[in-house]
Amino acid sequence: MTSNSTVYKAPTAPGTDGPPLRPLRRRRPASPAGRPGRTPWLYLLPALVLLGGLLVYPIYQLGLISFLEYTQAQVSGGEPATFQGFGNYATLFRDSQFWQVLLATVVFAAACVLATLFTGCALAVLLTRVRAVPRLALMMAALGAWATPAITGSTVWVFLFDADFGPVNRVLGLGDFSWTYGRYSAFALVLLEVLWCSFPFVMVTVYAGIRAIPAEVLEAAALDGASQWRIWRSVMAPMLRPILVVVTIQSVIWDFKVFTQIYVMTGGGGIAGQNLVLNVYAYQKAFASSQYSLGSAIGVVMLVILLAVTLVYLRLMRRQGEEL
Repeated sequence: MTSNSTVYKAPTAPGTDGPPLRPLRRRRPASPAGRPGRTPWLYLLPALVLLGGLLVYPIYQLGLISFLEYTQAQVSGGEPATFQGFGNYATLFRDSQFWQVLLATVVFAAACVLATLFTGCALAVLLTRVRAVPRLALMMAALGAWATPAITGSTVWVFLFDADFGPVNRVLGLGDFSWTYGRYSAFALVLLEVLWCSFPFVMVTVYAGIRAIPAEVLEAAALDGASQWRIWRSVMAPMLRPILVVVTIQSVIWDFKVFTQIYVMTGGGGIAGQNLVLNVYAYQKAFASSQYSLGSAIGVVMLVILLAVTLVYLRLMRRQGEEL
């Protein structure tokens, strides 16, 4: 007898007698939409570990010492370190000299940042207007100033403006005028040296950003009759805003922490400390007076101020809709 039952066969690929087709499985996405996953953090992990060792631990030690009584007696092991709480900060905030130095530091740093940004941006625009040979000469001169160590540049500037042998006084006919004797003239001299060694970073960074702007945009603005200042203010600056944020924050951090230029050019802070800034003031408290806890407290205050300025600046940029 023959069976009337039929045998079911799974469907095969069209036009072939090969194995039957298998149903396709939908693959899960690697990560939810809008989330990059863990892969970037794995790449960043070695750098984060290195930064943690170089930054987090020293900051922890700085904060710890600021809460202790830590003088030469504790360093030598003659007396144990005792916990003072916020006593060092209270002593610091009651010191009128601290507030004078803080105000001088803020004003001096603000002047340095504004001068550096203005000079760097102006020279960056100039680089786009000159020919290849002058542009190369200006770039090499600027990079030479940038690469000069701070202590070397400060020593050279002190010689250039020396009251007895400096060529600047002879050219200007100032006789034996001492730039480092007066408070404001000394700050002005240090500002010029800080500007000289800081503007190349702004110039090179902004110049690279300008070169990335499409030439058609600048040509259209020029054809509309816009002046160079209007092109910078209305076209270049908005497109360069992320770059300007970076160079501004870097300049604030560098200029607020100026130490070498003030210490070398004013002989440790000027006559009777008239040219002190917070970094030099902390150095004097910690090493000249052996009050390491007060010096650490000044360092913590500087850290908090810089973090606050950076966060406020970034918040303002985000409110304006910038991608940072």
